[in-house]
Formats: sequence, structure tokens, C-alpha cells
Amino acid sequence: MSLNWLRIAHVKKTRRTVIETNLNFDAPENGGDGLSDEQRSVFMDVITESLRVSQRVHLFNWLQGDFQFLLGHEVMIFGIKSSESDAYHFEYFTSTRYFNQIQFSSVIEHESGLIHQVLNLWKKMSLPMFVSNQFEQMAGSNCSVVNFDEQDLKDSELKSLVVHGFGDHNSKISSVVILARLHKAPSANTARIFELMMPNLHCALIRITSQRSNTVFNNSNVSSIVTNRESEILQWLHMGKTNWEISSILDISPLTVKNHVQNILRKLDVQNRSQAAVKAAKIGLIKVLK
Repeated sequence: MSLNWLRIAHVKKTRRTVIETNLNFDAPENGGDGLSDEQRSVFMDVITESLRVSQRVHLFNWLQGDFQFLLGHEVMIFGIKSSESDAYHFEYFTSTRYFNQIQFSSVIEHESGLIHQVLNLWKKMSLPMFVSNQFEQMAGSNCSVVNFDEQDLKDSELKSLVVHGFGDHNSKISSVVILARLHKAPSANTARIFELMMPNLHCALIRITSQRSNTVFNNSNVSSIVTNRESEILQWLHMGKTNWEISSILDISPLTVKNHVQNILRKLDVQNRSQAAVKAAKIGLIKVLK
């Protein structure tokens, strides 16, 4: 048994040191999947591990494991939407300090945000789409390449990215995934892996979001469950006020404010005050003062 464990550990270590090549790939047009034997082995392990993803922390750990060998990245943005909504509900994971809530809020800004511009182009093709400012088109490949303004990409802190999704307008729930700050240049091989991975990503995303309230899929429900007092507190959260400052303004105890904030986070299905303020503004719960 100890020898088997040593062999498994050696294989996993080897996976992380193997340099990807285009040798001996079975191209899709020849009946293969375009993956090397090493990639196929890792792929099977990754999709098996995906079956155990049911919480956000599981998803983050999964993305930081062998998934990185196949699709190396530092930022993942995903969107979920139902057939009842025209808009995706976006969330993100990051392993870099250069991409945070500020950049995230900017890139998902409706219409003007970089992600919405990318999605408008991707929807016309429905193939994995690479975005950068220095990529060359790959003739006859199973993907597309789009070059964006260098300054826009620099400001977004996404650098380079690939986008793909699962589902269409006939699907009850559809998803889209953006992998950014990619470790490798675009290739047909990477695009093929992303295509094969997308159904498993979709299922994992549905599991972690279905554990939470229906507001993930229908933001219109949120306004009906947020109380008047919570709406007041949301307004002050959006202005950057602390619990102590809000308690002084509303003449209530800091503990009461804290309890209201916790309820707000739960109802809006977010992790912290900043996310609550951003989402509240996005779905119209905040009156922006001009």
C-alpha cells in the first residue's frame, strides 16, 4: 500500500512539472479529443474531484489544484442567469492581490464594463474566445481570438483571458466562465480543454449557488425581503460608514447594526460589506446621490 501511495505522489508531482507539447495529440478532426495522454489523465482526476464541489471553498480549492495544470489562471469570474432574467449574476475568485473588488465592480459594469463587451462578442460565436492585445488569430481552430485596447486590459488587471459558457436562451439556467491572467498563450489545445471542462464547471457552479437563496437567479426578489431599516443601513454602507457611525446616525446600538448587516449579507448572498454595497447599487437598492 505504501508503494502505491508513493507512486501516486510521484505521478501528481510529475504532472506539475510536465511541459505541455503538441506532440502526439489526437486532433478532434481525427476522432480524438486533442489532449495528450498526460492531460487526459489529469482531466479525469479533475472532473472526478469536481463532483465533490458543493461550497465556495471547495470550488476555490478545486481551481487551485490540478485544474491549474490544464487551465492555468489567477482570476476566475463566473456568471449565472436563469431563463427569467436577461442579466448574469457575477462572482469571482482570485489568487492575486492585483485583482480585487474595485476591479471586479468595474469590469462587470453593465454595458460599459469589459466583461459585458467580451460577452457580446462571445455570444456571436459560442466558441472559447481568447482576449488580449497581442494575440494572433488561429486559422481553422475551435476557438476565436479578439484583441482589445491595451490600456483597457491593463486597467482591468485581467491582462489576458478566455471565455466560454454553457447553455443558451432555451436553458433554464446558463453559465459563463472567464479565466483571466492566463499562464499560457492561447492555443487550440487550451480551447479544447476548456470546452470539455465547461459542463463540469457549470454543474459545480450550479451546486454552490443552489445552496443559497433564489436571489442568485432573480434579483427582483431581493427588494421585497430587505426591510426599511436594512435599506437605510445599506445606504450608509454604500457611503463607507462603519457600524459605530451608522449606530450614531440612526440612534441604535452598534450590536443592532451588526445584526442588521449580517441579515443583509445573508439576503443579498454576499460575503462582506463591500460586496453588499456593490450588489445593492447594481440591483437598485441604493439611491445614488448626485
